[in-house]
Amino acid sequence: MKKSLFLYLFIIAVLMNVFTYKYFSSKDGNELQSLTETNKRMKDSLVTVVNQLYDADAFSLANNDRAQNYLAQNNIKAFEEKVKQALLAYNDDKEGNKYTDQTKMGEQKFIINKVKLLNHRWIIANYSNGELWGEVMLKYFVNDDQTISFEVMSSYLYPKELN
Repeated sequence: MKKSLFLYLFIIAVLMNVFTYKYFSSKDGNELQSLTETNKRMKDSLVTVVNQLYDADAFSLANNDRAQNYLAQNNIKAFEEKVKQALLAYNDDKEGNKYTDQTKMGEQKFIINKVKLLNHRWIIANYSNGELWGEVMLKYFVNDDQTISFEVMSSYLYPKELN
């Protein structure tokens, strides 16, 4: 009787070990497969985001070799910053930035918020007075004395949203 009890306990212990081994070995395999699939999806997502970023930045001075050659600038980032700061300096005027092509409405003046240099000649910017928003397309010129001058090509003020 004791022998058969030990035999049954031994068989149960062996079966438990086999099932436990099988469970953990398949669990590792499933986790590895899941991680591999997740890694592949992440790589695909990264490629998609990089492509979208490249497409979105296609019209920029930083990615336009012809415009850079035209400007003959060594440091494009410094040049972009110089042009942006020259434009943003007009925000300090008490009537607002004159290159928004908008006049002051009440107490609020229009100022330029974001600027993007598209190439060696054009800028797109958005502006607001805190209540109304718009966009403006500008031409910019580097003068002989290395100052920057601007000219409004087109401006659009979005209508006020009604709630």
